[in-house]
Amino acid sequence: PTLIICPMSVVGNWEREIERFAPHLRVVVHHGASRAGHTTIGEVIAGADVVLTTFAIATRDRDILTDRRWRRVVVDEAQHLKNVATKAAKAVRALPAEHRIALTGTPVENRLEDLRAVIDLVNPGMLGSASRFRARFAEPIERDRDPAALRRLNALTQPFILRREKTDPSIISDLPEKTDITVRANLSLEQAALYRAVIDELMEALRSKQQRTIRRRNILAALTRLKQVCNHPAHYLADGSAMTRRGRHRSGKVELVLDILSTAAAEGDRALVFTQFAAFGELLSSWLAEALGTEIPVLHGGVGRGDRDDMVARFQTGDGPPALIATLKAGGTGLNLTAANHVLHVDRWWNPAVEDQATDRAFRIGQRRAVQVRRFVCPGTVEERIEDLVTAKRSLSGMVVTGGEDWLPSLSSSELRAVFALGSDAVADLDEETGDADE
Repeated sequence: PTLIICPMSVVGNWEREIERFAPHLRVVVHHGASRAGHTTIGEVIAGADVVLTTFAIATRDRDILTDRRWRRVVVDEAQHLKNVATKAAKAVRALPAEHRIALTGTPVENRLEDLRAVIDLVNPGMLGSASRFRARFAEPIERDRDPAALRRLNALTQPFILRREKTDPSIISDLPEKTDITVRANLSLEQAALYRAVIDELMEALRSKQQRTIRRRNILAALTRLKQVCNHPAHYLADGSAMTRRGRHRSGKVELVLDILSTAAAEGDRALVFTQFAAFGELLSSWLAEALGTEIPVLHGGVGRGDRDDMVARFQTGDGPPALIATLKAGGTGLNLTAANHVLHVDRWWNPAVEDQATDRAFRIGQRRAVQVRRFVCPGTVEERIEDLVTAKRSLSGMVVTGGEDWLPSLSSSELRAVFALGSDAVADLDEETGDADE
């Protein structure tokens, strides 16, 4: 049989799609406490055309799965195995198979080594070792934009890559339009005060002589806190305080989210709301449920497989909830959520490919309505600098060639202050904050 290895969040989706397109195939899910062991796996495989399992189970049951020969191995969301040193990557590479297929929407997430890792998964050794690939392709392309090196790489890999782009009319002729909108949300005075406090605390910590690892930890922790402040004071403080105070919004961003979702719901539309933070998703869910008068589900890594499948199925029905909140990691890949025609990226990730994959949960084959994608940015903050970085990354011929936020710790303290500093345009007008603005 064929062995399909995928994230747990999409096992149910694979089952539904196989039932829809190839109902004659016999499918077995190798997952959970009752899954087959050494003594029963042979009997299970004998009665299956397709065996579905997850990266975690493929790692845990490596001995059981490598003891059998597979007709083919299909790795879905293969970018999860880009680090070839992980136990999961080693376990999948050890599986004996006549044929291997890697499926991914982001073959290059941060650097060209990601592409080599995916190619090596299905054609071991074709692009050479990591060091040889780096010298021959990665450095010339990433550093020098060498067109000759890029042509050589394309010539080597093209015969083994089947690329499907939704914009290709031969794939789908009637995919609706997608509109990208940047939503600029000013900070409240409370957010601005918390933002400055985080920066002051970081600068004070950096004044002392620190080891490189401690400096890096302080900088990345401050980055996370600043993102939380931009979301909402209650997210950063984690104090259980209300989302509004004295009838006023404490976050310009959250105020706009409610306005957009209220309008969409009134027009019969649905929305996907993506965030990096499960805790913020939960905060939004309970508050939006009260404001919109209906339950707003949250899909995150702590939701079990059965509950995930039920959540997705319910959202896709005609009377499903007006919005689904999901973390980028749990809900950003592998799911069909075409009931939504609005996508909101409430906080920003460094990697545009990850955001685009999340957007494609709604903007995909099966979507019949125009899709509006909104990316929220707090002007004058680190979020605006992230937006600048993402824009630059998109311009690199579709290749992401810098390593996420790894460049931050290498900056000097003065350079860090410039990146994190609160700009003059960050805060809403004082009159608006105090309610004294003219009508």
